[in-house]
Amino acid sequence: MGKKQVRHSAELQGTVALESLKGLKMVNELASQNQVHPTQISQWKRQVQGGATDLFANGRGMGTQMRSQEHSEFRQTLQQIKRYIIKHTT
Repeated sequence: MGKKQVRHSAELQGTVALESLKGLKMVNELASQNQVHPTQISQWKRQVQGGATDLFANGRGMGTQMRSQEHSEFRQTLQQIKRYIIKHTT
């Protein structure tokens, strides 16, 4: 019997991905601290990096190729990342 799939909050995903992008801690260290698999952190990091590209793709905001649900989830994650940055840089 396999493990039950865990749904991590968008806030956790954004926070961990941002920490990984900063490069101040190793992925394995972040995984241990947040009780997630290192591969999951790498996926979240790629999503943020890819999303940042889409954000500026057409000069007016989000890229047009994102499906509605992905768009909504991505916007939520971006908002949480913005709040995290504001909270930790002031």
